[in-house]
Amino acid sequence: MSMLTPPGMGGKYRITGDVYPRMRRPHRRRRIVLASAAAVVVLGAAGWGTLQLVDVFSGGDDTRKTTAGKQADCKPAPAPSATPATAAKPPKPAQVTVNVYNATPRKGLAKATADELKKRGFAIGKIGNAPAAYDKKVTGAGLLLGAPAATKGSFAVLGTQLAGATTKVDARTTADVDLIIGTAFKALSPKATADAALVALNKPKPAPTRC
Repeated sequence: MSMLTPPGMGGKYRITGDVYPRMRRPHRRRRIVLASAAAVVVLGAAGWGTLQLVDVFSGGDDTRKTTAGKQADCKPAPAPSATPATAAKPPKPAQVTVNVYNATPRKGLAKATADELKKRGFAIGKIGNAPAAYDKKVTGAGLLLGAPAATKGSFAVLGTQLAGATTKVDARTTADVDLIIGTAFKALSPKATADAALVALNKPKPAPTRC
């Protein structure tokens, strides 16, 4: 083999003059490199586009940060300033004087109801048949009748003892309250139920949450 024979030719080509065999590098490697680079570009573009779509539909980081900030800033709203009407607690049963009247044809309801209310701590005033204006004209379980001031506490306290009782004000100036028993009356609310209602009546309401 001549020293001028290119390596790897195995003696097939021999340089004899100024004409040399043309050596070409294979193109397969170049094609593989170009295809790999193109695949990387396509995948990168697809990933970026997906992130953009997710960001658009989810509102972006700013929306998430804003929502999280609002939740963190949620605080109970300050309670309204107390006024004489709202600051006063409901009276205790012993502070409520109840007149019990029977507006039904059944006998003995006024006395029996008054006795039970007395056991539950209420002060009892008059007991008897309902006045003509209400006799046999109260169709519900009962009617609570009193001065306008009774709406600020006495009606609510006495109302815990008889579910379904309605209220009405009249021109009296005294603090007593009438319980007029109606035709739908069966019995006072069970004592346990009435006691629970009294407890709930004396609990302050929590301040609403403001965001």
